[in-house]
Amino acid sequence: MDIQQSIKPYVIGLDLGGTNAVFGIVDSHGYIKATTAIKTQVYKSAEDFVKSATDSLQIIIEQVGGISKIKGMGIGAPNGNFYSGTIERAPNISWGKGVVPLADMFAQAIGIPVALTNDANAAALGEMTYGVAKGMKNFIMLTLGTGVGSGIVVNGQLVYGSDGFAGELGHVIMVREGGRLCGCGRHGCLEAYCSATGVARTAREMLANTNEPSILREMNAEDITSLDISIAAGKGDKMAKDIFEFTGKMLGQACADFATFSSPEAFVFFGGLVKAGELIMDPIRRAYDESVLPIFQGKAKFLVSSLDGASAAVLGASAIGWDINQQ
Repeated sequence: MDIQQSIKPYVIGLDLGGTNAVFGIVDSHGYIKATTAIKTQVYKSAEDFVKSATDSLQIIIEQVGGISKIKGMGIGAPNGNFYSGTIERAPNISWGKGVVPLADMFAQAIGIPVALTNDANAAALGEMTYGVAKGMKNFIMLTLGTGVGSGIVVNGQLVYGSDGFAGELGHVIMVREGGRLCGCGRHGCLEAYCSATGVARTAREMLANTNEPSILREMNAEDITSLDISIAAGKGDKMAKDIFEFTGKMLGQACADFATFSSPEAFVFFGGLVKAGELIMDPIRRAYDESVLPIFQGKAKFLVSSLDGASAAVLGASAIGWDINQQ
C-alpha cells in the first residue's frame, strides 16, 4: 500500500443495475465497510439520479470519516465506456437512452476522481483485485447471468479496444444456420444459448420437440428458469442433465476459440448459472479439451469466482478506484 492509499484508505464502488444502484465503501482488502442503495428507474433524468445518489452517499461517507478518506470511485454500468466515462444507449435504464457522462457528473457532485467501465469488465477487475484471479495477468472472465458478459485481461490490463467496447464475447456467433434471435438483434450469439435465459430457452425447445419424460413437464414451460433446471438435474432428471451438457459443450467450444487470441492462464466463471456446479463446469472442461488447439492444451484453469454474489459487483466497480490516478 502506497502512502497516498494509507491516507485515503477507501474507494467507492457503484454497481449500476437496471433495478437498483448499489454503493459500497471498500478497503484495500476487499471488505465493504458501508453500503447504501437507491432505485435506478424512478428518476426522470440522470441529473435527478445523481443528486439522489449523492445524498445517499454522503451518509455512508461520513460513517468512514468523511470524503478525505476516499481515494476515488469506480462505476460498473451496462453499456459503460471506460475511455469516455459515459453510459451509451443503455436499454434497461430509463434515463440512459442517450450518451450520459456519468463519471464526470459524479466527480463534480462528490469532488473525487471517478472512473467507469461496463459491468462485465468491472467483474474482471474485481476478480483480479480481490478474487481467484489475484496475481494473474492473463485471464478471461465470463459472467453467466441474464446475458453473457466478458472481461478480457491481457498482460495485466483489461482489453478495451479503440472505442472502449471491446470484449463482447457473449455476441460471438456460435450457430450460423438457423441460430436463435439474440437480444442484440443478430442470430446465433453465445448469449442466446449460454445465458440463464438461454438455458431456459433450451429447456422449452427440448420439451416441445421431444416426448421424453421430465420433471420439467410438471411446470408451465414459460415459467421455467435455470434454477428449476438445476434442481431437476440434481434429482437425476435426464433432460435437465442434457440441457446442461448442451450448454456446457457450447461454452467449452467457445472458450477453445477464445484461447487462440489471448492464451489465458484461466477462465473465470461468475453468475447465477455457475451455481449449478459440476453440472455446467464438467461439460465445459471436456468440450474445451476436445476442441482447443494442441498448443494450448492443459494450460488454462477453469475457475469459479470466489467473490460473494451479493457483493461481487460492488467490489468489481470499486477495483477501478484504486488505479484511478494512473489512468
